[in-house]
Amino acid sequence: MIAEEEARTKVLEKIQMRASRRVSLSHALNCFAAEDYFSSLPLPNFDNSAMDGYAVMASACGVAKRLRVIGEQPAGLDRQLRVSPGEAIRIFTGAPMPAGADAVVMQEDVTRDGSEIVLNANVDPGDFVRRRGCDLTEGQKIVAKGELIRPATIALLASQGFAEVTVGGEVDAAIISTGDELAGLGTELQPGQIYESNSVLLQALLQRCGASVKSVQHCRDDADSLRKTLEQTIKYSVLVINGGVSVGEHDLVQSTLGSLGAKIDIWRVAIKPGKPFLFGRIRECAVFGLPGNPVSAFITFLQFVRPAILMMMGATNLDLPKVPAKLIVDLQNEGDRPHYVRGKCENGNFSPIGRQESHALFGLSQSNALLRLAVGEARTRGDVVDIQLFD
Repeated sequence: MIAEEEARTKVLEKIQMRASRRVSLSHALNCFAAEDYFSSLPLPNFDNSAMDGYAVMASACGVAKRLRVIGEQPAGLDRQLRVSPGEAIRIFTGAPMPAGADAVVMQEDVTRDGSEIVLNANVDPGDFVRRRGCDLTEGQKIVAKGELIRPATIALLASQGFAEVTVGGEVDAAIISTGDELAGLGTELQPGQIYESNSVLLQALLQRCGASVKSVQHCRDDADSLRKTLEQTIKYSVLVINGGVSVGEHDLVQSTLGSLGAKIDIWRVAIKPGKPFLFGRIRECAVFGLPGNPVSAFITFLQFVRPAILMMMGATNLDLPKVPAKLIVDLQNEGDRPHYVRGKCENGNFSPIGRQESHALFGLSQSNALLRLAVGEARTRGDVVDIQLFD
C-alpha cells in the first residue's frame, strides 16, 4: 500500500498526452488550448459610446446649455461625423465616437426640443465613452496553453477573428463493471442482487471530464468472460474497471490483467474510502481498477482518474477547485489512512452529509464537496478548512 500523493505522482508519470487537433471554434468548448493565443486587435477596436445619447464636446457643455443636433451615428459603419462646440450628434450604444467628441450625454439627461437638446446634467470628459483598447491591448495573451476553453473564452477568441483553434487530443474510454450480484437497470431483482449503478456514475464522471465513453460492459465473476471483455476494451486510451480489484476469491481483475501482459504500477493506496485501487497499462491503454463500493469508486476516480484524463487532454490545472469554508461540526480522523469526508459547502460553511461509509450513496448524492482529513487530524467547529468542490 502506497501513499496517496505517491500514487497520484506515479499515475501522472505514466500518462501520455494525446495528439493535439485543429477544431472549429464552435467545437472547442470544454477542450484545452494546445498553444498560447494572443490578441491581434485591441478591445474595443475604436472609441465608442457606452450609452444611447448624444456625443458632445464636454468643455462646451453645462446644465441648461442648448446644443444643436447635427446628425446621427448608429452602431455600424463610421459615418465620419464631426462635432464642434455648441453641437451634438445623436449616438447609440456601440457606435463609433464622432471626431471632436469626448463624452456622451445619456438621453435621460437631456430634453429634446426640435433640432436642439437642453442639458439637464453636467458633462465631464470621458463620460460614457469606451476607449480603444481599454479592455484588451494588442499582443496581450488571451488564452494560455492548457487552459480550459469556456463559453466566454470562445467569445474572446471570436472577437479576434479566430475561426479555428488547436486543442488537446480526444480521450476515448471504456467501462467494465464486475460482480454476480449486479442486475441491469429495468430488470427484476433476484434475492441477493442490487442494481448496477456504478457504471452509470463512472460514465457521468468520464463525460464530465471531457472523455468520450465508447463502451460500457458488465462481466460476471468469471475469468474467461473478463478476459474476453478486456481484450475488446484495451484498444481505448482509458479503461476503468469497477469492482474485482480486492483480494477475495472472486476478485479476478489483477490476475486476468496480468495474463494479458499488463504492467501493474499501483495496487492499494492509503486512502479512505478507496484502498483497493489499481493502476496499470496494457500497450497504449491506461487501466484503472476502482473499488466496487460506490463512494470508494467516486473518490478514487476524482483523485486519480480525473487528473490523468485531464493531463491526456492537455490540461495544466489537474486539481479540483479548492475553497475555504467554515466547519460547523467537530471532526477527527482516528483511522490509519487519510479520510475524505463528503459534505455540503453552502454559504461559506461545510458540513458532513449522511453516513460516511463507502456504500452510502444517498449521502454522496446530497454532497458537493470533500474535506481531506490527514491521519490523526482533528478539526473543531468554527475552523476554516480547505475543501475540494466537485459540483
